[in-house]
Amino acid sequence: MRADDASRMQRAARWLVRQHLERIASRPMPPGLAPRSIGEAYAVQDAFVALKSRTCGAVVGHKIALTTPRMRTLVGLDTPLAGRLHSRQVVRGPASLRAADYGRLLVEFEIAVQMAADLPSQRAPYTMQQAGAAVGAVMPALELADDRGADYATLPARGLELPADNAWNEGAVLGKPHAEWSGIDLAGIAGVAYVNGAIVGEGRGADTMGHPLAALAWMANHLSRRGAGLRSGDVVITGSLVSSKFPQPGDRVRFDAGVLGSVELQVS
Repeated sequence: MRADDASRMQRAARWLVRQHLERIASRPMPPGLAPRSIGEAYAVQDAFVALKSRTCGAVVGHKIALTTPRMRTLVGLDTPLAGRLHSRQVVRGPASLRAADYGRLLVEFEIAVQMAADLPSQRAPYTMQQAGAAVGAVMPALELADDRGADYATLPARGLELPADNAWNEGAVLGKPHAEWSGIDLAGIAGVAYVNGAIVGEGRGADTMGHPLAALAWMANHLSRRGAGLRSGDVVITGSLVSSKFPQPGDRVRFDAGVLGSVELQVS
């Protein structure tokens, strides 16, 4: 990358940090800073994550977004997206948070895995079976994200800003890990989302790229192409089984992932 391009990526990252710190409503990035390719978008993410790590802690995992064609069409992109999780934003459930700490909080309902072995960068793509063999535990999870009041009608024109902004991730709430998971049909997991005890959505593990481990393999290969990899201990949230929900103060959110158990979040 040329020096002037690298400088632009850094300025774009600082602009994003300011938007978040000041809780400025979502708006298009300035033309001189907006990424012009998916490669530039991830370069901005790299810089943004490095700055965010100063207050939110080291990177301890990854998220996968846009795991369905419908969601990719919504933002005008043709590929799933990757983001990163920070140590101080990943907690065990049950958890609580304040809606006022976000521009506009959204929650997604996911199957998470924790790696027991590294998947380093390599030439050949990882298969779903290879990715699964490196998994140490599986658990239900709630992804925490902040769209800062984005106007979804404008997203197709600015879709590259989503990976630049770390795919909107602001953390995850993890349920109880299951180390003896190999006999569980992850694709067949029936997930049910509740808000205040009422069902607000249902889905299956197969809704994430056909299988949660297929999503994991996608992540391993995405990182491998960028000269990076998954590390033992990393947590990966593999995509939502249910459409995003926007909880309000006073809401209790729960995700029941069948044999994997459930995870809860109280919003104040």
